[in-house]
Amino acid sequence: MSHSANNQNIPRHVAVIMDGNGRWAKKRLMPRVMGHKRGLDTLEEMCRICSNAGVEYLTVFAFSTENWRRPEDEVSFLMGLFLTALEKKVAKMHANGLRVKVIGDRSHFSPAIQQGIVAAEELTKNNPGLTLTVAADYGGKWDIVQAANALIAEGKTQITESDLSTKLMLAEAPEPDLFIRTGGETRISNFMLWQMAYAEFYFTDVLWPDFNETEIYRAFESFTQRERRFGRTSEQLPIEQQRP
Repeated sequence: MSHSANNQNIPRHVAVIMDGNGRWAKKRLMPRVMGHKRGLDTLEEMCRICSNAGVEYLTVFAFSTENWRRPEDEVSFLMGLFLTALEKKVAKMHANGLRVKVIGDRSHFSPAIQQGIVAAEELTKNNPGLTLTVAADYGGKWDIVQAANALIAEGKTQITESDLSTKLMLAEAPEPDLFIRTGGETRISNFMLWQMAYAEFYFTDVLWPDFNETEIYRAFESFTQRERRFGRTSEQLPIEQQRP
């Protein structure tokens, strides 16, 4: 199914919590891990769709700091999947001109995964296309704390908002315009707390492996209907941004 959309109405930066993989598999009487495998294919497809639509940044929550508490066999499968993706999927993304970045605390990952992350970022860093950022062992509170600590280490005793913004993960990207969470939950779950201060939120019951082109365009359509005031009144907005 192909869609055309006014590029002006397409968000520059989309952030996604890819929820519902395990439930998708369970509904099909498959092990939870098969849902994660299918979810990775969905992510690859989403990169293609967003790229074609004119989205510049896609940031996805792959593995939160809290996810380490999941059953051990599921965690180890996810780590294996991460490694496979870094080895196989990244080459394909590179061929399509995408940039790949990983944000989060890398210290808990195996040396193989850490090396894979560095290699993926290095390989794709000069690509002109969509930037896919994968948040892995990431938490929004952790992000703010590590930024503050970096400033303290530089000798700062007073910290401004702009100081902090420069040390956060994703400092070089615009803040997300649209936040999507699949799978029916309506929480932000400690994802980019600072960066999403003015993002538009879109929640859907669709499970991540079923999230397709039709669904993402529904999210874009919803985004287009919003009037983004950033604290101002409707009347203060430029005419073209005011809702009819």
